[in-house]
Amino acid sequence: MKLFNQFRLNLTQEKSEKEKPEQLLDEVSFEGVANYIKSGKCKHIIVMTGAGISTAAGIPDFRSPGTGLYDNLQKYNLPYPESIFEIGYFRSNPEPFFALCKELYPGSFKPTMSHYFIKLLYDKKLLLRNYTQNVDTLERIAGVPDDLLVEAHGSFHTAHCIECKKEYTKEDVRDEIFADKVPRCSGCEGVIKPDIVFFGESLPGRFHRLVPQDMPHCDLIIIMGTSLAVQPFASLIDRVLATTPRLLINKEKCGRQASFLSFLSGVDSGFKFDKEDNYRDVAWLGTTDDGCLALAELLGWKASEPFAIV
Repeated sequence: MKLFNQFRLNLTQEKSEKEKPEQLLDEVSFEGVANYIKSGKCKHIIVMTGAGISTAAGIPDFRSPGTGLYDNLQKYNLPYPESIFEIGYFRSNPEPFFALCKELYPGSFKPTMSHYFIKLLYDKKLLLRNYTQNVDTLERIAGVPDDLLVEAHGSFHTAHCIECKKEYTKEDVRDEIFADKVPRCSGCEGVIKPDIVFFGESLPGRFHRLVPQDMPHCDLIIIMGTSLAVQPFASLIDRVLATTPRLLINKEKCGRQASFLSFLSGVDSGFKFDKEDNYRDVAWLGTTDDGCLALAELLGWKASEPFAIV
């Protein structure tokens, strides 16, 4: 333990001796982020989104006490809430998942102001990529192009047989799901599962391919509507350059704890909102729709299509 602590102390001392990264914001505030965007120096924005941007559309998030999805799954008689998204449990008992699918299936919900703000960033030629945890496809419906969208946890957009891997569209399986049936493959009779990433499955190859490509070019990262509780998605905030400003629009602060690997290595990770040496992290607390509206107002975009506010 003494050797370990000395190792960390040495790393910390070496780091403190290094020059502090350049501060790109004229002030570390919400207004400072808006000024940075307006300055023209910010050209490649990455947006990370979670379930919180879709709650205004009527889709519950996962972890909010009382209203979150995990608090309202008793009717499915699950051994524990998360099991509905575990691949092993799905293989043995797919009915609860498809009952939930019927409630959440695309087509019943419309994009929110937050989704249209991402589309507006694209229209302004500022969006480098939108990394989303959401499976509801509302980013697509709002008009975010496929090539600028990374659905890190998959989506309902496509589906595959879990046995022979035959591909289906969401329309192919919709009728079966709404008839309270488990959709079956026309070739092998295996269960057709929407391409949502379950616990126990790997994230899409597109995620792993684009993260190292995108992050070095990002000059602002905006994180909206997520608790940053699920890895490896949560770690994306630490993959941008040390100079890159980071804006959190959320109901509460999150992402401030270092990962275990970061702790071992002595490398900084997580947000530094309330620390004296914070030079880039800003938190705007409230609903994501209100935060996007406030940012649009500061940017002079309030009347822009498709984000026009009546």
